[in-house]
Formats: sequence, structure tokens, C-alpha cells
Amino acid sequence: MYFDDAEGPVFRPPSEANSFILRVTIGCSHNKCTYCNMYRTVRFRMRTMDEIVRQIERARPYASHIRRIFLADGNALMLATDKLLSILELLKKNFPKLQRVASYAGPLDILRKTPAEFDALYEAGLKLVYYGMESGDDETLAHVNKGVTAAQAIQAGQRITASNIKLSMMVILGLGGKLGSERHAANTAQAVNAIRPNMLSALTLMMYRGSELLAEFERGEFVLLPPDGIMVELYQMLNGIDLPPDRHCLFRSNHISNYVTLGGTLPRDKSRLLSEIKEAAAALSKITDWDPYNNVERF
Repeated sequence: MYFDDAEGPVFRPPSEANSFILRVTIGCSHNKCTYCNMYRTVRFRMRTMDEIVRQIERARPYASHIRRIFLADGNALMLATDKLLSILELLKKNFPKLQRVASYAGPLDILRKTPAEFDALYEAGLKLVYYGMESGDDETLAHVNKGVTAAQAIQAGQRITASNIKLSMMVILGLGGKLGSERHAANTAQAVNAIRPNMLSALTLMMYRGSELLAEFERGEFVLLPPDGIMVELYQMLNGIDLPPDRHCLFRSNHISNYVTLGGTLPRDKSRLLSEIKEAAAALSKITDWDPYNNVERF
């Protein structure tokens, strides 16, 4: 559900498909990750309260149907906490059946806010944050220009899990390429162990027109993992994740980019998931006509 004049593309997590998408920023304030072209055509800006109020007014006739709201675009949490609190208060007043407000968040935006600020945001209605950590490996993060070190990426995740806000975290399989695969898998697993997210999603690297990583690939400087290599990397990563029994982490690998759909709860379903991944790797290893360009945006 979207009530806004078009100003660049709009993205949201799959689980926010039925949410009211409220654009409080336009684009991404970092917008330098070499694997991403989501907001390359959009100049970042923070929306005024007048613009935000107009979107809310347009959505108000549907208030009886609105239970979830997603704050877009790429990193809404870079807004000042006072402004976010004002927005959350408006949402609470206008949508009496509202159950949850969620947002994307970049690591630097998370680190700029104090634990007390996150407590205030939770009390005002922010219940879920989607955080694309992508990797817990220093070399991989530096190579794709994520803007943070592994230590900072971990600290950002821990800042959310230390609050009452739920953390849905994403990692990207294959992001380290063929040469960095084992290192990416091992260090990302250790980062997950340190953060202990509520939800963990594993996506598979896709390369997009206009991204620097695609240019590297086409120059022969970045080697993509084949499908079975992706599954081997996922096996290594999941095998290295060791969460305590009382930490229930929903694991999903069901994004459109993934070769195999997987789902379970960690640590309970770890053995089953590893078995399924091993079987998938064996089946995918029989593919003889895999074309790396299958992982490249076609338009």
C-alpha cells in the first residue's frame, strides 16, 4: 500500500508486502555499496514533515485495514530521533489498528543512535528493524564499500538486539567471490553468533547494471561462485553459527535470488538444514551448463 507521488524506485522487504509504505526519506544516504544499484538514480534527501503528513492523510481512509507500516527508503533511521518520534506519534493517532512499524537501517545510522534512543523508538512503536549486514568479514566489507568494518557491523547489530526492537538481518552468499568464500562464510558466522538476531535471511549475490561489482566481473576481476559453490558456502556459514538453545532465530533462504528454498529455526533445526544444504550442493554440482550471466540483471 503506497500513497505517494513517484520519486524514484520504492523497495521494501518481502514480509512488508501488505504494509503501508511511508517514505520518510528518498534514496539511500550511503549509496556507495559496489553490489547495489537500488538508488543510484535517486539523489538522497530527507522528506519534510509536510510531505510525510500528506502521505498519512492519503492513507487515512484505509485506516481500518492498516496494521503494519514500513518506513522507507533505504535507511530511514538516519533521521533525527525527535523527528522519528513525531512520525511514530502521528501514526499511532491516525491508525488505531496499527500493530507494528518497521524500517530498514544502515549500520552507521544504527551506531549514531544511543541505546536510550532505541528504547524511546520502541516505546513509540518501532518494533522491527531490517539490517543488511551482508558480511561479517573485513576484507569483503571493504571490497564492496559497505562503509564499516566487521567490528562496526557487529556493534550495529548488537545495538538493536540489546533493545526490545526485533532484528531481521540479511547476509549475501557469494559476496566474497570464489577467492574469499571460506573467509566470508567463517567470519559471517562468527558475526551472527555475536549479534544473535531474531531473524536471519541468506540471499544470493545478484549483480546489477550500473554497479561497480558487475564491472569487476566483466573485467574478470571478480569470480562468481557457481550454484553448488553457493550451497557449500551456506553449509560452512550455517555450520559455524552456534546460537544458545534459548535464542530462537528464524532462518530463511527463500529470496528470489536463491537457488534452493530453505527455512527453519536456529539452533533447533540446524542439523536438518545442514543435511538439506548438503543434498542441494550435491544435486547442483551436476549442472554442467551454468552460465554466470544467470546471476546478472538482464535489463
